[in-house]
Amino acid sequence: MRGVIVRSFYMSEQNVYRLDGRVPLPKALALGIQHVLAMFLGNVSPLLIIAGMLNMDVSLKTSLIQNAMFIAGVVTLVQLYPIWKIGCGLPVVMGTSSGFIGTCKAIGGTFGYGAILGASLTGSILEIILGFFIKPLKKLFPPVVTSLVIMSIGLSLLPVGINYFAGGSGAADFGHWKHLLVGLIVVVVIVLLKQFTKGFLSVSAILIGIIVGYIAAIAMGMVDFQPVADAAWISLPKPLFMLDIKMEFHWQAMVAMAIMFVATAVETVGDISGITNGGLDREPTHQELSGGVIADGFGSLVAALFGVLPNTSFSQNVGLVAVTKVVNRFCIMTGAVFLILCGFVPKLSALFSAMPQSVLGGAAVIMFAMILVSGMQSLQREKLDGRNGMIVALALGLGVGLGMVPSALDQMPEWVGQIFAQNGIIMTFVIATVMNLILPKDKE
Repeated sequence: MRGVIVRSFYMSEQNVYRLDGRVPLPKALALGIQHVLAMFLGNVSPLLIIAGMLNMDVSLKTSLIQNAMFIAGVVTLVQLYPIWKIGCGLPVVMGTSSGFIGTCKAIGGTFGYGAILGASLTGSILEIILGFFIKPLKKLFPPVVTSLVIMSIGLSLLPVGINYFAGGSGAADFGHWKHLLVGLIVVVVIVLLKQFTKGFLSVSAILIGIIVGYIAAIAMGMVDFQPVADAAWISLPKPLFMLDIKMEFHWQAMVAMAIMFVATAVETVGDISGITNGGLDREPTHQELSGGVIADGFGSLVAALFGVLPNTSFSQNVGLVAVTKVVNRFCIMTGAVFLILCGFVPKLSALFSAMPQSVLGGAAVIMFAMILVSGMQSLQREKLDGRNGMIVALALGLGVGLGMVPSALDQMPEWVGQIFAQNGIIMTFVIATVMNLILPKDKE
């Protein structure tokens, strides 16, 4: 009997490193929650940023955050357990994409939130179609292109993070010492935990930093909890037709978003490859790549119908898989179910909505900078002399440069500025892709 118990325990221990296999529920839940902790803030922060920029009503913002948690859980389940051709069958964790913040900021500032959703809907359909042709398209996006996309995302988001660090763009007390102090507290806690701890504390550094910063903000009288008190304990997620938002379609917004969806499809291919290489010691199959990208687009389509920004695979969870080697789908599934349950608790959403922007800013500065670092690390694996060096120089020089000085295109037709000038990510991606296609390969 003792031998059976020991063998059963050993099998459950080994099964966490296999895609399928029985794992005791308490252990599976702990490992699943760990994945949720790694992405929880990243899942709600894009909505908090865009909603703050557009001065959304608190109750609407709460509903959207609630929807974001629900959608993230549902789409993660689809990735884990594919439906027809939708899903990769791998431990891919989905959530609201930070990569779209720059594009959404530009579209929202010009046309409003409804235009963001309309463009997301059309862009998601494009990504679904791309998923069926991912094999031939993969050759068009080598590591030098994908690395530049990731770097440009990080660079474009840094001003957003700094604005939040100082209290939020347009805030009456922007740059007040209280905001700067709270943001600094968050940064210090995250750095200390990441550098001097291991395991749970290290993995959860961003979440713990946010909690500590939130407590500090409360102590300084910076938080109004009345919206939290007014929010219900239990409520169903509301689809778009039940929210005070009307979807709009503007071709300039749709073109800009379409380009971003192509870029995020490329990023998803990279994430899936990272999971199979880091967690399973193999390359992904064509079916896994295709299903993963289709699910990526499907998730964004469903998200748009619930008023939520585009969904994508979370790179931080790819890193977690690479570090822990935990790939068991049941374990990740428990985390997805936890996210879904959070989507039925408006008070939790309201708690996030009440958080001062400077608290989020302290974490955002680090998260956005780490996106840049991730792109740099990927780029370091490539030779940067000759052809690749020219691609990097022009893509970043013109792409990011024009994103920082959008007025340079003021004399161009209005649609040019609306698509390219407000977002360095799109310009960087287009330049890098075109140059990769037309420049001859370096001679060995």
